Amino acid sequence: MLLSFRFANHRSFRDEQQLNLTPAYHHGDEPGPAVRVVGIFGANASGKSNCLHALSFMRHLVLFSDREVEPGLGIAREPFRMTAESLEDPSHYVVDLDLGGVRHTYGFAVNNDGVVEEWLYHYPRKRRRRVFERNDNSYAWGEDSGQRVLLERIAEVTAPTALFLSTVARFAHGVPGETGEEPLHSVYRWFQEVRSREHPGFRPGNISPLPWPQDDVSGHTVIELLRAADVGIIDVVTTTSATLDEPVEGILSSDAGRSMLSRVRQVSERALRKRLRFAHQGPAGAVLFDLSEESTGTQQLLRLAIEAAEVLSRGGTMCVDEIDASLHPLLTAKLVGLFQSPASNPHHSQLIFTSHDAALLGTIDTEEILRRDEIWFTEKDSDGASTLYPLTDFKPRKEGENRQRRYLNGNYGAVPDLSTYLFEQALATRERVDDETTD
Repeated sequence: MLLSFRFANHRSFRDEQQLNLTPAYHHGDEPGPAVRVVGIFGANASGKSNCLHALSFMRHLVLFSDREVEPGLGIAREPFRMTAESLEDPSHYVVDLDLGGVRHTYGFAVNNDGVVEEWLYHYPRKRRRRVFERNDNSYAWGEDSGQRVLLERIAEVTAPTALFLSTVARFAHGVPGETGEEPLHSVYRWFQEVRSREHPGFRPGNISPLPWPQDDVSGHTVIELLRAADVGIIDVVTTTSATLDEPVEGILSSDAGRSMLSRVRQVSERALRKRLRFAHQGPAGAVLFDLSEESTGTQQLLRLAIEAAEVLSRGGTMCVDEIDASLHPLLTAKLVGLFQSPASNPHHSQLIFTSHDAALLGTIDTEEILRRDEIWFTEKDSDGASTLYPLTDFKPRKEGENRQRRYLNGNYGAVPDLSTYLFEQALATRERVDDETTD
């Protein structure tokens, strides 16, 4: 699970920021497990999406930097652009993880030319052990790194623009540590299990098949979310399609480099492709609709529900940008509740989302949707630099705290500074232009 994420010099964030998922309130000396849900709120262009983008960028480099090596092209990063120094300064990314009850810290720094630094530590028996440290192309190994000769060989073939962690995952099948763990591969697998869903740029007519969950529990979770959303869907039916998306001749004649057996197998798979149909209750009984016949909002909801059900079932971290663009506040509260509940979230999966919807800061049936340590804000200063900070920086009011009202009143910051005067001036200018055009 993710304990914290630190980053610096990424898009609108100039200085180092930390998204800390360690619970702020706990009993006893030791804090409990990391929080399962984090909601990030703020004005438009305040940096909410950039915070998730920083984690997505880190994940992309971990998974693909060894495959996207192009000599002389460097790394396509996005530093803070408002100062000349930031364009040259490295960008930093660090995650603290709890993997199997052992803390791991992995991070790296990159500039336009390549990887400047990279490191991995783990903490068996709560004492820090170095797995490796990298400074440009120089490496230092921990005493318990295991298979040191293999690691050194992999380091020799690691490109300046590739992360060592990526290269290890590609070439090594197991690098056990002293305690029998595999810190390198465990960290890599965590990044594999991160799901990032950016702001839905859905385009009608470009509908890809939905990967319906394989296990019954995940499928049931999706159906329950659909019913809770009140979009009219009462059930989801899987049918076998006997039609093809393209003529058989086109498939058999395409890609001459493949064997005929492979092309015939593709025809068979497409001919037997399973597709989803959605049951709506009509006066004479249930009526089935195809995905293309559902509304744009329902299609977005379906994809989000399926991804959430998979993460809840298998474990991992799910990041959703502008969750209110796909979900009604009541449905978002339902999804948040699924991640917060140990019963529906036995693998301690985590949900990190951004939103403009202040209703999520309030309550439903007197129950808080989000706890204080699950709420974060972003705000941009006059220099164009964003800051990330938690609600726990503000003391709660003794007589009760209406977070929704206080947020909208600007008590926590992170709200747009709207100018009524500028709006009126803009309208007056438009009226003058319209009058001159009419004359």
